[in-house]
Formats: sequence, structure tokens, C-alpha cells
Amino acid sequence: MGKVRIHMMMSLDGYVAGTNQRVDAPFGDGAEHFLDWVFKQRSFNALFGKEGGETGPTDDVMRETMEGLGAQILGRHMFGGGTGEWPEPAWDGWWGPNPPYHTPVFVVTHHPRQPLVMEGGTTFYFVTDGIESALRQAKDVAGDLDVRIGGGGQIADEYLRAGLVDELELHIVPWIMGDGVRLFAGLGDARPRLEQIRSVAGAEVTHLTYRIVR
Repeated sequence: MGKVRIHMMMSLDGYVAGTNQRVDAPFGDGAEHFLDWVFKQRSFNALFGKEGGETGPTDDVMRETMEGLGAQILGRHMFGGGTGEWPEPAWDGWWGPNPPYHTPVFVVTHHPRQPLVMEGGTTFYFVTDGIESALRQAKDVAGDLDVRIGGGGQIADEYLRAGLVDELELHIVPWIMGDGVRLFAGLGDARPRLEQIRSVAGAEVTHLTYRIVR
């Protein structure tokens, strides 16, 4: 049985997205350079079939992040397209025809929609009956491989609060967001115990990995 892993970028002041997330600003206001380091990595370019990019500790971590995955889970905002009923024509996500997932992806939403088949092995399934249903479906298709929860912050908190996560990896970016969506804000009294198992210092970001202690 594979692990359930959360992988998220977080600003130095604890935010995973800014305010006013929208189609032309996926991570919201105040996040203009939040992702600059990602787009420089060779492993990230490879997800789009492109060559070139930086190598080193950060590239190694990001490549490992996407290895061993059988399925992934996203919240509505991480898939994109705003809130409410799906627009017409329907939004197909931030990443164009060949998204960087290359696995089945289960999008937790309140609004039903038919599966969306994309290039590169990515199919988005839209789950309207909650996080446990999304995880059950993801585990069914993943088999012995891992399931990655890619955010956003609310979905990550819901899975942590429910005790459904095995591992948490944070990519700490030296960027001050100031306001927005804060990770761990929705845990209440269900704060997990964490055991740090890895720390990797890259040139522009620090990668911290924790095991959830049962």
C-alpha cells in the first residue's frame, strides 16, 4: 500500500496562496514571484516534454516529488476556474492540453462535471461527495503507488484534520505574501504530531519533509 503525501509550496510567513485567486492570477495577489524557482528546474520542464533547466538539490527534490505516484488529489482552486457552477465553455485547468500530472487526478468540488481527459496520461475526475471519497478512488487506481495531495490549503488542512496523511513535504520560499490562504489555519484541535525526516537547502527554496506520527 502506498503513502498519502502532501506536497505544497509555502511562503516564509505561512501562506500557500495570496488573496483574490483568479484565472489570470492562479496564486492570487502578492504571489507574483512565488513560483519563479519552480519554472527554472529541469525536472519541471520535463513534465511538459521540454528540455533544459537547472539541476541541483532543488531539482532532485522536485523530481522525487513526482516519482512513485499513482494518483493525485486537488481542491477546486488548484484545478482552477473560479467558484460556483462550471462555466461554459468549461475551464480545462491552468496547464494547457498536457498538464504536469500524468496520472489520474481527483478534484474535490461541490459541482459535478464529466471526467476531463487530457494529454500525457492525465484525466481529471470531479468528486462531489467529499475528501474521503476522493481518497478512496485515488487509492483504488494508485494500487501500491503513492497518492499526492497537491493543495490548496483548505483541502490539505481537511486531510490533515481527518488523519488521512502519512507524509508532509513543504517547499519554503523566501517570499513574504502578507495575506491570503494560510496552511494549518483550519486544523483546530486536530494538530498532527510531526517527525522531521529530511531537510534540503536549495539555492532559492528550502525543502522540509515530515512523517505524520500516529
